[in-house]
Order: sequence, then structure tokens, then C-alpha cells
Amino acid sequence: MELIRGLHNLRPRHHGCVATIGAFDGVHLGHQAVIRHLLEKSAEFSLPALIIAFEPLPREYFSPLKAPARIMSFWEKCRALEGLGVERLLRIRFNEQFRGMSAQEFVDNIFVAGLGVRYVVLGDDFRFGAGREGDTNFIREQGLRYGFEAGATSTFEIGGERVSSTRIREALENADFEAAEMMLGRPYSMSGRVIYGRQLGRSLGTPTANIELRRLRSPLSGVYVVEVSVAGLERVQGVANVGVRPTVDDSIKANLEVHLLDRELDLYGQYIDVTFRHKLRDEMKFSSIEELKENIARDIGDTRAWFSQARDSAKEL
Repeated sequence: MELIRGLHNLRPRHHGCVATIGAFDGVHLGHQAVIRHLLEKSAEFSLPALIIAFEPLPREYFSPLKAPARIMSFWEKCRALEGLGVERLLRIRFNEQFRGMSAQEFVDNIFVAGLGVRYVVLGDDFRFGAGREGDTNFIREQGLRYGFEAGATSTFEIGGERVSSTRIREALENADFEAAEMMLGRPYSMSGRVIYGRQLGRSLGTPTANIELRRLRSPLSGVYVVEVSVAGLERVQGVANVGVRPTVDDSIKANLEVHLLDRELDLYGQYIDVTFRHKLRDEMKFSSIEELKENIARDIGDTRAWFSQARDSAKEL
């Protein structure tokens, strides 16, 4: 997938495409329905499928600390979109200029002058432009004016309820990973490159792989049973902490730390996927490093017990 980093990087070869616009946080089943529509039209018109996305997300720009936690980082989103067959992603930096851009200006400057769209796909509830004035009817009117077509993708529902990023965040907050998986179409995971940490885990006898979450807020917080996928290895069992490490440094920046069970691997610099299976407990501040060490041992024991029970349940089936 080609990542186009801003309007200033659009070239003549980018003129002519089938496009959609949205946050696509989570790339859940509702998003996937929009993308299927996009790809169908891409094949019909024999033109590249392109997604327009803002960074930061508008709500993060207006109120960074109050914006909803991201289900996935921007780079996780890129990987997911590429896996679905999207050919191009146009990333536009959301700033004061775009904050005041009307829907008409957006169509004139981006859809028409910048991209030369032939077909625009929107979710049936999506709005864009200052005052959220751009909707499907507006786009269709603009299509008649400029000579492109437009269509909406119907709301995607499961059990009569709309699938949305908001509902998935709520499921994750409640550690309802089955509900999250049902709406995402896959188990919930976080991924990233392993970086050097403070080596505290190693000094405590439980070395951890540290991943920078690359998002303002995490949708998860606490200690979890996880499975880790590394290049050449699949489903290594582990226990993970997602949080701000209150016992260590009282930071406000969320981290993901993973301890692999019965495996010690050199993961520095490698890209790993961490799939969340079960929540053990909330993040806690302990009175001493010794108390922290005792609770880590307990978490590891509880993780082993969970995997053992899951294995026994699978045998019964």
C-alpha cells in the first residue's frame, strides 16, 4: 500500500481513483463493509482504491486528553488496510486550516482538484467539513456537478445493534474480548516494535518486551493473559501489563510490557503482535518493589492456570 504523506505529495499519477474518507479506528466489520464497497467500485472503474484519513484525529486535535482512546495506532491501521487490499492511503494532517474547511472546499480542493475522484464511498452516517455539513446527499449533488458518482454503505449490524468503534472501546474497557472480537472480526491485539526499557523486569527475574503504544490513550489498562506472535513463532503464551507503571515512575504515558512464559528471546527491534485473551486485574500501585515482585509472580501463576483451564475446556469440545 502506498502512503501519501499530505496533499503536497499528490502527483499527477494519483489523479483518478475511487475514494472514501473516515477514521477507520479498529478497521472493524462496519469499516470492512465500506472497504468492500470501495474495492468493488475500484474493480468496476479499474482505478486505485484510496482512503483519506486525518492525523491526528479531529477529536484528538480539539481535546487531546479527553478524546476517545484509539483502538489501534496509525501504523496498525495501515497494516490492516493494506491486508484488506487498499492500494493508497492519503494521510492529511488535521490543523487549523482543515478545522475551518467547509465541505464544499473539501470537495473542490481534495476530491476534485487533488484526486480527480470517479466514485466516492461513504458510510451512511459519516459527516465531514466544518459544521459536519458534508453527507451522502451533499456528495451526490457534488458528483452531478463535477462528474463523479457516490454511494453510501449501509450500517453494519450484529444482533440488531450497529457495530461501531465506540461499542468496541466499551467492550475493551469491560475486558469483554469475545464481544470485541465479534465486532472486529478478529481477536483484539496491539502490535509494535520492541524497544529498550528500564530493564526493571530483568532485574526482578521476569524480563519483559516493551512496546511503545504510539497513541495518546490506551483502550486497555491492567494486567492481561496474552498470546504473542513473533517472526517465526506463533502464539507464545505470556502475561502483559498495559498502563503507566505507577509503582515505578508515576508516568502518565501508557506502556505495554509483555513477559513470555517459559521463553527468553531477544526481541529488541522486532515487530510483535500481542493478542489479549483475559483480564487478570487492574493496574495497582504497590508500596515496594518487593510487593510488586510478589504480585508479578502471582500474575504469572494465574496466567498459567488460565491457559491450563482453556486447554482443558478445548479438549472437552
